[in-house]
Amino acid sequence: MKSIEKVEAEVGVTIEVDAKTPLNNQLDATTEEHYATEEVPMSQRNIGFFDMVAIWVGANSNNASWYVGGTVAGMAFAGAIGVTLISNPIAYLILALVGYMGFKVGTSTMALTRPAFGIKGSLLPTVLNTIVFLGWAVVNTFIAVISMSFILKDLFGWAAYGEPGSKGPMILGIVFMSLLNLLAVSLGRNSIKIVERIGIVLVLILGVWITVVVLNTHPLSAILDWKAPPESVVPVGKAVDIMAAFSLAWVLGIAEFTRYTRTARTATVAPLVGAYVSLLWFAFIGIIATIGAALSTGVYNPDNSDPSSIVTNLGLGSFALILIVVACVTTNVVNLMAAGISITNVTKKVKPLHSIWMVTVLAGFLMLVPLYLASFLDTFMGFLDYIGMVLSALLGILVADYFIVKKRSYDVREFEKVGGAYWFYKGVNLKAVAVWALGVVFFLSVSNSGLLNNSVGAVYPTILFTAVLYSLISLKGKQPKLT
Repeated sequence: MKSIEKVEAEVGVTIEVDAKTPLNNQLDATTEEHYATEEVPMSQRNIGFFDMVAIWVGANSNNASWYVGGTVAGMAFAGAIGVTLISNPIAYLILALVGYMGFKVGTSTMALTRPAFGIKGSLLPTVLNTIVFLGWAVVNTFIAVISMSFILKDLFGWAAYGEPGSKGPMILGIVFMSLLNLLAVSLGRNSIKIVERIGIVLVLILGVWITVVVLNTHPLSAILDWKAPPESVVPVGKAVDIMAAFSLAWVLGIAEFTRYTRTARTATVAPLVGAYVSLLWFAFIGIIATIGAALSTGVYNPDNSDPSSIVTNLGLGSFALILIVVACVTTNVVNLMAAGISITNVTKKVKPLHSIWMVTVLAGFLMLVPLYLASFLDTFMGFLDYIGMVLSALLGILVADYFIVKKRSYDVREFEKVGGAYWFYKGVNLKAVAVWALGVVFFLSVSNSGLLNNSVGAVYPTILFTAVLYSLISLKGKQPKLT
């Protein structure tokens, strides 16, 4: 039998021994997954600072980060890097705030919406959140399989995506990636930790390699001097919104991990650093690759930032295959963990770990749909973008409720109590729902504003709008009546 000291070293926590509980049960507790609304005790938290950095480096080291870099490359190199440096830290500060909430309260992100929206009111954002994270796992993997098909064509002569006879290799790639995803989440956060520890090393090595290859192919001096055609220039505000929407998507999955941390620093600084550094790096690769392709071909096309274009243009072969597989898995484990745990905020009929497995298997089947519906992928990505916009509108409410209205005091014992502190009107806080709806209307109203498109964009003003409005409405209701 292992000693307590040895187990402590392996899981990275100090185990508090309860004389009334069998020791084996206490050790098993450090490996179990908790339902969304359960508070994770300190004695069962085993995600340390390095693991948290690795998780969020893995989350952002992916083809989507490359692509978002290529999308804003229309601002030219200096503008694109400037937006990346300015817009994303704001998003990751919000990530850190919600991460702190997860650390202090000990529940998942969707459970944290209950004190603001009500026990039943939290179900709508939970369902949408589950769809978003499951959907992006599908999209990330499918795009990775597309990239793999082009590499396998170069290596073995197999038909690439879109060519006659490509369905067989694509299905093979989907099955392979689905099995890797399932293996990566097989033990919940503990297998994810192992995957991210290995992944961060490979991603760093391969990231340096591809950066060097791209810069050797396209001189930095030429990249710095390049300007997009006038019709392709991206307005500053639009670029800010693109980056903000991309980075804020992670916020609604952060507490799934920070609830297992033992210090505020691990819950706030670690994810902020990991997410920001990796996004900056991979967006940089997307920017220089897209500009480099424009220099070579004379045509600016943001699609040239995706991995299949990069590896086809640079001939990276099997090296790129490893990078794409690793980057896809390290990103998807975060998506799948968030989607799986979100389901347990709706029902406890499915165990948390089983819920994670279930969404992983479902994602594998959903990846087959784009093979038979040619327009599905673009339509679905647009759908996910709109849902992401809707969810972004609630971030101001989520943060304001905890830090301003409730003054950092949530009672987890009330999270499931009918008629309790978070029941409101028939389980729904109508004030929060109304502010959320007004936030969506506000975003749609100002998203095409010339002033915002050329300055700060619409996403961050929407979050500020909902935070201020919700705080005013909620605090006003708490004021004593004047006589």
